[in-house]
This record gives sequence, C-alpha cells and structure tokens, in this order.
Amino acid sequence: MPSVTDERPDPDSLLAQLRQQEEAASRGRLRIYFGASAGVGKTFAMLQAARHLAGQGRAPLVGVVETHGRAETAALLDGLPRLPMQQVAYRDRTLPEFDLDGALERLRGQPDALILVDELAHSNVAGSRHPKRWQDVEELLANGISVYTTVNVQHLESLNDVVGGITGVRVQETLPDTFFDRADEVVLVDTPADELLARLKAGKVYQGAQAERAGQHFFRKGNLMALRELALRRTADRVEDDVQAWRSNERIAPVWKTEAAILCAIGPGDEAESVVRSAAQLAQQLAVSWHAIHVETPALHRLPDARRERTLRVVRLAQDLGATTAVLAGQDPAPALAEYAREHNLSKLLMGRVEPASRRWGRRGVAARLGGAAPELDLIQVGASATQRSSADERGPGFGAAPRRYLWATLACVGVALACWPLSHRIANDNIVMLFLLGVVGVAMRWGRGPAVLASFLSVALFDFLFVAPKLSLAVSDVQYVITFAVMLAVGLVTGQLTAGLRYEARVSSEREARARGLFELTRELAGALQTEQVVATAEQQIAQQFGGRALLHVLDEDDRLQPSPTEQALPPGERSDAGTARWALDHEQAAGLGTDTLPGSQWFYLPLRAPMRTRGVLALRPGDARTLLLPERRAQLETAARIAGQALERVHYVEVAQQALLQIESERLRNSLLSALSHDLRTPLAALQGLAETLARRELDAGAAETARAIEQQSLRINAMVHNLLDMARLQSGALKLNRQWQPVDEVVGSSLQLMGTTLARHRVVLDVPATLPMVELDAVLIERVLVNLLENAAKYTPPGSEIRVIARAIGDPRALQAGEGEMRLSVEDNGPGLPPGREEALFEKFARGHAESHLPGVGLGLAICRAIMQAHGGSIRAERATPQGGARFSLSLRLGQSPALPAFEEDGEPLP
Repeated sequence: MPSVTDERPDPDSLLAQLRQQEEAASRGRLRIYFGASAGVGKTFAMLQAARHLAGQGRAPLVGVVETHGRAETAALLDGLPRLPMQQVAYRDRTLPEFDLDGALERLRGQPDALILVDELAHSNVAGSRHPKRWQDVEELLANGISVYTTVNVQHLESLNDVVGGITGVRVQETLPDTFFDRADEVVLVDTPADELLARLKAGKVYQGAQAERAGQHFFRKGNLMALRELALRRTADRVEDDVQAWRSNERIAPVWKTEAAILCAIGPGDEAESVVRSAAQLAQQLAVSWHAIHVETPALHRLPDARRERTLRVVRLAQDLGATTAVLAGQDPAPALAEYAREHNLSKLLMGRVEPASRRWGRRGVAARLGGAAPELDLIQVGASATQRSSADERGPGFGAAPRRYLWATLACVGVALACWPLSHRIANDNIVMLFLLGVVGVAMRWGRGPAVLASFLSVALFDFLFVAPKLSLAVSDVQYVITFAVMLAVGLVTGQLTAGLRYEARVSSEREARARGLFELTRELAGALQTEQVVATAEQQIAQQFGGRALLHVLDEDDRLQPSPTEQALPPGERSDAGTARWALDHEQAAGLGTDTLPGSQWFYLPLRAPMRTRGVLALRPGDARTLLLPERRAQLETAARIAGQALERVHYVEVAQQALLQIESERLRNSLLSALSHDLRTPLAALQGLAETLARRELDAGAAETARAIEQQSLRINAMVHNLLDMARLQSGALKLNRQWQPVDEVVGSSLQLMGTTLARHRVVLDVPATLPMVELDAVLIERVLVNLLENAAKYTPPGSEIRVIARAIGDPRALQAGEGEMRLSVEDNGPGLPPGREEALFEKFARGHAESHLPGVGLGLAICRAIMQAHGGSIRAERATPQGGARFSLSLRLGQSPALPAFEEDGEPLP
C-alpha cells in the first residue's frame, strides 16, 4: 500500500485549496458527455441521465437538445420540462437559439438547478449575447446552475488540426481545451467503428442524402478508429489530471505507475544530448508525455560559463522536442529528481551512465542515491559512446575544476595564521581556533564547498604547526590537542558545508525574489496606465530593466497594422528591430529571432503580446546577455511579462471602447430628450398654422393669395409629418411602442398602403406582384403600412417622373415548411432610379443619415430608421441593395411566418366542408 507522507502541509497550498473549495461551492457543476464523433450516443446518454434524475424527483430543465430526427432520442424528451427557444434575427431569416436570459430567470437562485445544453462547441447566431455556446454555459455555471452538455473530440481546439489532417475536414466550431479541462466530470461515450457505421446505414445518425455523403467522407472506418483513439487518449489525460489532483490533495508521496510518463535527467556532461534524444524517442514509442529537468548544484554553478551554456542549450533542445522542462536548484541532484518525479507522478527516469568524477573519491553515484531515495522509480541508464566516456575522464576530479578558488582558500588560511602569529603570546589558543574557524566560514561563503574543505584541513595543520607546542612542528606534546584538532576539523567541515549551502540557497532565493519582484512592479505600474502610450513606455522600461539591453513594444492600430515603438524612432537604423520578423511572430503567434528556430542569428527576440481576446502586438527584446533566454525560468518570466503587457493593452482598448460607448449613449439620450421636447412643443403652433392655412384656402382670394395659402398648407403638412417621425422615433427608442399584432392578408396591407399614398404616386407607374394565395402573417397592420408608405415615398422622391415602382411579395421556404407555418414572408419595394450610394447601404438606416445627393430634397433622415425599428419590433428585418447592376434601389422586408389560423372551406351552397 502506498504510504502518505507525514510532513506538515504547505500553508499556501491549503489556502489555495480553500479558495478553490469556496469558488466551487458558489459555481454550478459541469458534466461533459464526450465522444469520438456524431452518432456515438452522447445526447442519448445525457437524456438517460436526466430521466434518471427525474425519477428521483429532480427533473432537469431542457435548454437545448438536438435530436437530428432520431426518434429514440426524441422519445427521451417526453415528460421533461423544456425551455422555449429564443428567435434571433439573422440577415433575412429568424433562427432558433438557446435562451440564456430565460434560463437565468427561471433557474437562478434555485437549489440544485440543472439544465441540459447540447452541442457545447456550437457558434451562436450573430446578435446573441455571446458568440459561443460554451460562453453561455460559463455564465450559467457562474450563477450556480449546473449543466449537462455534449462535445465531440474534433471540436477541441488542440486537436482541430490533427482531426483535419486525418479526415480531410476542418471543423470551424471549436472549444478551448482550458474550458474542457475545467469540467467537474467527463463521461466518455464510446462506440466501436463497425457499430457506428451500422447505425449510420440504419439512418440513426443522419437522414437520407446526408448519411450517404457522411459515409463517403467523414465516416470512413479508418477515420472513426483514429477519432476513437484520440477521444480515449484525451479522456485518459483528463483522468490522469484527476489522479494528480487527488494525490496532491491527499499528500501521497510514492509514484503510482498509472502512466508510463518519462522523466529525463539532464547532467552537465557531453552525454546529456544523447540522453535527451533517447528520452524523446522512448516517449514517442510509448506515446506518453515526458519531462526533462536539470538540477543545478553549487558544484555545477561553479563550472565555466561555456559548460553551463551548453547544458542550458540541451534543456532548450528537450523543450523543442516536446518535453516539459525545468531548471531546479538543489544541493544534491538525487533528492531533487526523486521529489520532482513524485510530484508529477513520473514512473520512469532516464539518465546518463557516465558518472561525475566525484564518485571516484568514494561518494556513491546519482543512480545509486536515487535507488535509495525513490525505490519505486524505474531507472533507465543510457549508454555513453567512447568519445563521451573519454570526455568524462578528461574532466577529472572536482578539485581541479577551478584551481584558482583553492589557491585563494590556501592564501586565506595563511593570512589568518600570519595575522594570529603576533597575538599568540597575548590570546589563548582557544580564541585562535575561533579565528581559524571564522576563516573557514569566510572561505565557504566566498568560494564554496571544495575550498572550504581544503581550508578546514589547512587550518588544523597551521594551528598545530604554529601555535601548539612544540611550535614549528607537527608533533604534539599534549595528547589532548588531538581531540582539539578533531573537533576543530569537524566543526570546520560542518560549518563550511552549511555556509556554502546557505550561500547557494540564498543566491537562488534572491534570483527568485528578483523575478517575482520584477513581475510585481510591472503589474503595479501597468495597473494605473490609462493610455496605450503609457502602457508601451512603462512596459519597455520595466522589461529592459529586468532583462538588460533594450525592449520595444510594437502595438496594433485600429487597422491591425503593426506600429513601431515611439522609442525606436530615436535609435540609429542599425540598432532597430526588424518589422518583418515582428509581423511573422504576430501572424504565427510564435516567438522568433534570437534563440529560436526562426532567424536565430538576429540580435532581437520577438514575442507576441497575447491577451484573453486576441494578440495585441509584439515585444522585441535585445537582451544584454543572450544566455538569459536559455534559462527556462527567465524565459517563463519574459513570457509572463509579455502577457501582462498584452492584457494591459487590451484593458486600455476596452476602456476606450467603453468611454466611446458611454459618450454615444449620453449623446443619444440627450438628443432623444431634445427631439421629444421639440416635437411636443411644435405640435401646438403647427396645428394652429395648419388650421389657419386651411381657412385661408377656403376663402375667395385672388390667384396669388390662394397660391400662398396652398404653399403654407403644404409646408405645414410636411413639418407636421417630420414632427410625427420624431415622436415615433422617440417612442420606438423608449420602448413605449406596443404592437397590435393580428393575422392579416399581405395583399390587403399593400393595398391600404397604396391608398394612403393618395396622389403622391400619380406621376409614377406602380406594378404590383402580390399573389392572393400568400399565407397570412401576424403583424401590426398600421405599423407595416407605415413602413411601406415610407418606402414608397422614398421611391417617388428619388426617382424621376414616369419611372416604374414595383411592389413584390413572396413566401420563402420549402413548400412543406410553408404548409407547416414555417418560413418567411418577403416584401420588396423596387425602383429603377439612380440607386443607392455605393457602400452606404447599412448607413442609410441610421438616424439622420442621408445620401450624398439628398441635400436638395426635404427630410431629416428618420424614415428608414423608423422602418428598421418597426421591423425589429416585429422580429423581422429590412435591408437595402441595388435592384440591378445598372442601378435602381430595392428595400426588402422579411417577416417570420407563424402557424396561421386555418380558415374553414365552404361548398357552393355555403355549408362548411367537414
């Protein structure tokens, strides 16, 4: 049985675990039914679980479930409460979509609230609150509502390219792996390939021609087997994460051999590269993940810079080959390797067979020490070539690695002895011993372990030779001094070793603290930045200070063009970064330049500024020391700094967007208030003016006065129409407009609109194409007539006399769907005039928007805005386009058809048919 360590728990880990538990308590739980492809039974399994809960008295709400015509699946919906779908207008159609607001209103605050939301990777219709359905689910979970959902393996973002390469079909709807991994439960629904093909032939996956096309392309047996393998492996990865979380929470130390994951130990020798390549090959053969770590001990830290740089390049090689890399600090590599393997549950450890020369001085090798520290690990030693063995022999013992340090240690001991010699007659030998021990501590602090050991022996020898009788001899007159020498040597060795270890740990801790402090200062400075220029200047200064050299931020402008840093303009041309490489890093979202596989000879390192929504620019860094980028910890620090800068740029962007939106809202509110006030204040004098004009027109006046009276009457009517438009727009925007929807024949609505036009269309030829057999539509006849009148007035106003105006009505949709009350009604008003301003088809529907050739025509530009508002209130849409390539304008109204009431049929005698 595996044992549980009795060490005290880490307070930080306990606090983090407590915070996670508090967050989990307030959030809903997410269960994902996961499968290899459509038709494996994910929705069926989800509905079976829902019916089981309903039998226990906890019936979940059905938010959206796609049955795809499968009778067995549809039967499971019987008896379950269902949420009506929301109808969202999209272009010329109205599409059903999941009603997020309805679900929140119905389930928020209910204990154990649960909803079924099928097809997690679905893209919502444009105009919905969130572009993706998984974002709807995230909001449900944040409000304490649990969710059951489904997803296929091809929809996972990380596997999208892999699946596309296997099947030849690129899936556009994807789900972030981070959201998938946050699920509380993942239930694998698995079906063998042969059984799934049999279901496809039986029509239980797709219907008709769709099933035949699927069988010829996506649903080939080889594709299904490969997708099944991907789904099983992805589920296994998820289960492995759950096992790791359980081991961490329960503080289980020994390795569980649940996965054949590999740990590669990178040493300082020439064989390190061979070990890394062997580990990569073994991991590929076993199809498992692997880690590669290098333990930097005090002895390795004292190696020449060229040797350390070569080791760090091997670490980078492992990272390029797909390993998870790390550089650890420790006194002994064996305990560090064992602790890392246990922490990540890695059962196999690869290392080189060539041992360091310290083994020749009586110390056991790393492999032997690992066997004692972690006996549960499978240790695999990679053989070394003859060249590598000879290189290890040439390195020689550790004492010869840096002879200058030992020379300085010798001189320090001699210096202490010379300083104590004049004082030998005034102070006791006990105090002289303390001074020698102080010298050992100083040597350990300055030059490390090896020199400290040499200083301990030299201190004992010099003390005996110079200060113990008989002096100037290694002989001892009093045997008690032997004990003094032994204690002095032991204390010197222990003190020297502890001091050297503490010195090394202090240096490592100082470096970690410096990295954390640098990121903290960067975050603190960027938190107060409110402009893009402030973010750029602060980030460049902080990153350059942390990494040395020079840092430049290239930020995207509103047109997605990469702008050079303002600081770069002051640099000489030879010291500037390369805009082409920066653009490559941005487009590919990969690092480039110094230390990478893309333009490694460059002096600059380019890193994309990633943010939650999109990449905001590129960081260009020319470090003072190129080896900085080889250290994984420093590379991680730089990537974190770049991400912080990207998030700051995104925050500033959305602050500017929010300010502009707030300004527009306030401007709109002020303008609406002003329009409403003006409209009401103008109605009284306009009514009086119109009455006076009518009175004058009825009197017997001369020709000039009568013409003036008619002109006053016409202008007052025009102004009155404008005031009515202003009032209508104010009511539409305030939400005060209530629809009086009734079932109406389309031809009658069109006919009444033409009657309201009066003599306005007298100089134009009106062509009606409105079949009497069209189905009825549920609408507010008065408002739709208003829309048609506005469109007809526009056609009469902007086309020359004698031109043709056409009114066309059609029912759009499949005949069977139209009989079932599904589809849409499309009304079009066309003319053969000069047409619409190019590129301004949508802008014409904005308030107070007018065409560039309309300044000589009366109006304030509210007619089309009112038309769109009325159509949106009906759940329909209106769009403008050119009627023909040569010219003309077409305005098309789209209204969703509903199940109209059936009218009884009658025989010739007037009796209704049965």
